[in-house]
Amino acid sequence: MSVHLLLSAGRGPQECGWALARLVCRLEADATRQDLTTHRVHSVPGDRPASYRSVVVEISGAGAETFAAAWTGTLCWQAPSPYRSGTGRKNWYVIARPCQIDTPATTFSEADVDVVACRTGGPGGQHRNKASTAVRATHRPSGLVVVVDTERQFSLNRRIAIQLLRQRIEHRDEAARQAVTAARWRVHDELVRGNPTRVERPAASGQSPARRAGAPDRP
Repeated sequence: MSVHLLLSAGRGPQECGWALARLVCRLEADATRQDLTTHRVHSVPGDRPASYRSVVVEISGAGAETFAAAWTGTLCWQAPSPYRSGTGRKNWYVIARPCQIDTPATTFSEADVDVVACRTGGPGGQHRNKASTAVRATHRPSGLVVVVDTERQFSLNRRIAIQLLRQRIEHRDEAARQAVTAARWRVHDELVRGNPTRVERPAASGQSPARRAGAPDRP
């Protein structure tokens, strides 16, 4: 079992990218303690060293879905800014959402296509009216159907029908990939500051990392 989790700093300040890097490390350490494995599938660097605008983490192992759910939502890294010593703000927010990183490509095989001869109406001369030269082709796995009657020969119509089915399946796969990519981009705009589902802080020397759920104690 594996789950992909997208963590994004959204449109937040540079500190959010810094916080994201620390939250990813905290997530990975938490996963290790629970006998889960993690892999950073994709990352977008932030404006500062050791920071990220977004990271996609693959979480694998028994209980991966439950673990990912515990890290889903608005996350807060609670620490003073490393870039602006004069600011009193210490809560930096990150959004985390399960995501799909790709869609499987459809393997096209002519063996999966049912082709039957048929007659079609309309103009075309006596030959088209008397002979079943038109083709109805059905791609069984996808259910796509095309009817071709542009040629007077069955074999030519069959060839065109197969090509049309292949093209439509490729276009459908590309549309699915674009939809997955668009869904990931929408996550970047979903970040809501405040009311985090999880708050993390730097670990004190000699102590395990502190964590709690609920709102931070100052904005």
